[in-house]
Amino acid sequence: FQALHHQFVASAKAVKYAHEHYPQFKMGNMCIFATMYPYSCNPDDMIETQKQMQMTNWFTSDIHVRGEYPYYAERYFAEHNITIHMEQGDVEILKEGTVDFYTFSYYMSNCVSTDPEVNARSAGNLMGGVKNPYLKASDWGWQIDPKGLRYTLNELYGRYGIPLMVVENGLGAYDKLEDDGSIHDGYRIDYLREHIKQMKEAVEDGVDLMGYTPWGCIDLVSASTGEMAKRYGFIYVDKYDDGTGDLSRRKKDSFDWYK
Repeated sequence: FQALHHQFVASAKAVKYAHEHYPQFKMGNMCIFATMYPYSCNPDDMIETQKQMQMTNWFTSDIHVRGEYPYYAERYFAEHNITIHMEQGDVEILKEGTVDFYTFSYYMSNCVSTDPEVNARSAGNLMGGVKNPYLKASDWGWQIDPKGLRYTLNELYGRYGIPLMVVENGLGAYDKLEDDGSIHDGYRIDYLREHIKQMKEAVEDGVDLMGYTPWGCIDLVSASTGEMAKRYGFIYVDKYDDGTGDLSRRKKDSFDWYK
């Protein structure tokens, strides 16, 4: 958290500098966002979900957008024996360096439970959590939740009231290279189509959504698992986990669809 504090100050300084020297610029941020649902209507699950949402999703966002540490951080820091050392002027810098729009990544949602037996059935999500019985999952266990994106956009816009932009969204999957060099990734097209539909719904809801960029255009080593096998791109790269491959590139079906 001390290192994170330094990042907050550095970010605020960059935003403040841009605003002062380039007033035509609009400055954003980048946060990973994982929507969380209570696994049940048990009040314990509700409160635990709220607490995890606060420290996993809202904590960073509140400082970027509101320019101050949120109220709920005080108890969390006290209970976890965390003390943030602030230099003189840090509080003012955070307040002066708030962003103009909010940008985030969205890949999946997860469920939160206080039941040890339920927690034992982890779904393998990047952010932890348990499997949602109403959703399908990717090859890596990430819950595929297009409607969760609409929910997230509404939550973010309702909380902060500034324009939003989705800067990462995509499906990591095992892509098969056919004998003729084609790659039929209809599952990726389905994933993107459904998420784009839900963004349209969010705009109809009144959300100010600036734009959308998927992750990613071209296959690369997955940051979450260190694999080439977990492919996200519209363009197939001939490279494999054992180091073989000539790096040649081929369009997948999703390339022309997304174009």
